[in-house]
Amino acid sequence: MRVVPENVLLILKSLPEKPGVYRFLDETGKIIYVGKAKRLKRRVSSYFTKEHDSSKVRMLVTKIRDIQTTVVDTEWEALLLENSMIKQFKPRYNIMLKDDKSYPWIAVTKEEFPRVYPTRHQEPDKMRLFGPYASVKHMNALLDTINDLFMLRTCRRLVRQERPCMQYQLKKCPAPCCGNITAAEYQQNIERIVEIIKGNRRQVIAQLKEEMMACAERWEFEQAAVLKRKIESLEQFVAKSVVVNPQLTDTDVFGMEDDGRCAYVSFLRIVDGAIVQAQTLEIEHALDSDREDLLWDAVLEMKDRLNGLCPTVIVPFLPSIEPGDWSFTVPQRGDKHKLLELAVRNAHFYMLEKKKRQDLVNPERRSQRVLQALQQALGMKSLPRHIECFDNSNTQGEDPVAAMICFMDGKPAKKEYRHYNIKTVVGADDFATMEEVVYRRYHRLLEEEKPLPDLVVIDGGKGQLHAAYQAICSLHIEDRLMLVGIAKRLEDIYKVGDDLPVYIDKKSEAQKLLQQVRDEVHRFGITHHRKRRSKTSIASVLDAAPGIGTVLKQRLLSEFKSLKRIRAASELELAAVIGPKKAADLYVYLKKNE
Repeated sequence: MRVVPENVLLILKSLPEKPGVYRFLDETGKIIYVGKAKRLKRRVSSYFTKEHDSSKVRMLVTKIRDIQTTVVDTEWEALLLENSMIKQFKPRYNIMLKDDKSYPWIAVTKEEFPRVYPTRHQEPDKMRLFGPYASVKHMNALLDTINDLFMLRTCRRLVRQERPCMQYQLKKCPAPCCGNITAAEYQQNIERIVEIIKGNRRQVIAQLKEEMMACAERWEFEQAAVLKRKIESLEQFVAKSVVVNPQLTDTDVFGMEDDGRCAYVSFLRIVDGAIVQAQTLEIEHALDSDREDLLWDAVLEMKDRLNGLCPTVIVPFLPSIEPGDWSFTVPQRGDKHKLLELAVRNAHFYMLEKKKRQDLVNPERRSQRVLQALQQALGMKSLPRHIECFDNSNTQGEDPVAAMICFMDGKPAKKEYRHYNIKTVVGADDFATMEEVVYRRYHRLLEEEKPLPDLVVIDGGKGQLHAAYQAICSLHIEDRLMLVGIAKRLEDIYKVGDDLPVYIDKKSEAQKLLQQVRDEVHRFGITHHRKRRSKTSIASVLDAAPGIGTVLKQRLLSEFKSLKRIRAASELELAAVIGPKKAADLYVYLKKNE
């Protein structure tokens, strides 16, 4: 029975039925979990009154020695406060949020004559930061366009001097060190650069066009030509960046994928129909987090990083909390829907790529993950490290055989494969055949005191499954292993006694493992059955041949391997094996019976 500290019981009785944030503290006074609640009393009390499926939640509850709460007016305020406290205290049991990697930013320094350059080191006191950029290629293309349009200072320290450096001669720097440009003129260029970085490129193009026309009216055609070249360069960059309707502007998009352990949220920022920022966040599941909690963590994280979000936010589903700052939408068609699909695809591909990288570094990790998924899907108590699968084969009731294959840790263990020739069943009785081979297999394992499998898969429907279960019950081992059947038509998975199949996603890794096991037993069983059927057909033809007994028949089979090769052999080739007289009789007999 759960023992709740007395001080915690007193706190629970005094909690209000209002929105707020709660904090659990351990015996050292350290905050170990921060959560939000629509009704503090109901939510916090549930930790101590309910039975939790998660071992992590049960462990958390045992460590709680004190509770602190903060009451707020709305759920939205509770969400913001929770997000702030998680970042401040970094509690052990809260969501862990990770970047997809260390993405670069564009820095604009806070100086009289600012520099513009890429960086991975953030110093907000010394620079304005724009980004992050998931595509370094896209960021470099943007910087190349900026450097092509505007001459900027590149030296780290601005030292006043009389003669400009080589960068001025190459027309890459306006030489503020020599007073060739005023701070106001330089700052005007910087503000235009900032607008371009933010995505407001059409606004800058409009300003440049106005200046170009003004220069033309003043007959300053050289300056007008320079401005025209800048406009063309910027328009080319904008054209390359457009991905949807150019009228779509000031929109943020969140796409989400979830593998049960982590959520992957892809963020896109759209300005003038162009993707100006892209990033993927990886968020580990918290103790009791749902999809909405995970989405909110990503939304608030991007809000903090970018100093706000656009007024329109495209999301995969509408959250229950409605903040007044943004308008959430779930588009069903059109360009916005295409953007949502793009964000979801980015999140999905990132999830797959991460798993591939993990599998390359640690191949056993994938096997462990697949087996855990299969264990959860089938409701098994232990990991199905040892899997065995059975299949029957016969030809219209003749030549009945069975096969058993074995997988260890998700991989074929071919040394453990077995073929079975049926001994007690006459004719085409798949149920009785299955019962015989399952009984023989596990009766032998018990006699030899070898370990039983964790999972037994029967290739067949409920009839074969029930027959296998009877064999297992007769050996009194039904409680020592899991038995399932895989139906051939729809590939549904059935457990003993269940009328409805077990639901497993047809595209999941767990389902694919079961299909791989089933396909392998098919291959192994059919190969053996074909060999046996071939030998039987050869033997039946040779049995009726004149003068061919058991010894000569074995010689022919050993030499020629198949009936087709025996029929194709010349009389001399046959004579080399069984002698000239018997070869002549057999040659004539085979030609008559072709």
